[in-house]
Amino acid sequence: MVGKSQIKFIKSLQQKKYRTEHKLFVVEGFKVVQELVNANVKVYGIYVTDDKLLSGVNFSGELISETDLKKMSALKTPNNILAVFYQPKTTLDTMNNDWVVALDDVRDPGNLGTIIRMCDWFGIPNLVCSEQTVDCYNPKTIQATMGSIARVNIIYTNLPKFIKAAAMPIYGAFMDGVSIYQQDLSTEKGVLVLGNEANGVSREVENLVTKKVSIPQFGKQTAESLNVATATAILLNEIRRGLKVSTQK
Repeated sequence: MVGKSQIKFIKSLQQKKYRTEHKLFVVEGFKVVQELVNANVKVYGIYVTDDKLLSGVNFSGELISETDLKKMSALKTPNNILAVFYQPKTTLDTMNNDWVVALDDVRDPGNLGTIIRMCDWFGIPNLVCSEQTVDCYNPKTIQATMGSIARVNIIYTNLPKFIKAAAMPIYGAFMDGVSIYQQDLSTEKGVLVLGNEANGVSREVENLVTKKVSIPQFGKQTAESLNVATATAILLNEIRRGLKVSTQK
């Protein structure tokens, strides 16, 4: 039986300072829990309101009441399963073998979660985040990843310092950049920088970018910009398409 202190502890993990202190994060929903278990992310505890969920799966869990689950949950309408996982250890050691997505102060947890999912979809192994980017273990971010967080190496670091040390071309997404459709993206590695939702790429990082790119607008000039997660999907599609075309020549 889960006690009051345990419920309080799990609830506290909704706050970044406690996630950071204990190196834990909370996941809700059967699909995401299963994805992380399958990826061998270390489990702290799994809690279910229906023991039928544990039938035929490769993990065990503790049966709790719906009332207790609601006390733990960050959702208005909780799922019938909640799990706590240890945060995987990540390193900067293997960054020079493929493209890297770098985020300069992206603040919306849903955007970050979707970008993590895009990295997984397009086979981008590494995501580098500035120290001011929203926490990837934020509950809303975790939900938006749909389990992709288990397959993307995510690093928080001083972004200008990382870019200066990267022995790769640095592409940055800007409104006034050269059209992505006019770029030679046949290179097998590079860094793609995307900026803050409101302010774009910071001036310090902009000064380190070697190639500014943009997504051309074809409709009426009424939309100010694209959502950063949508822009990431379009740019990664062109990067992977460019590499595929180069390998077929």
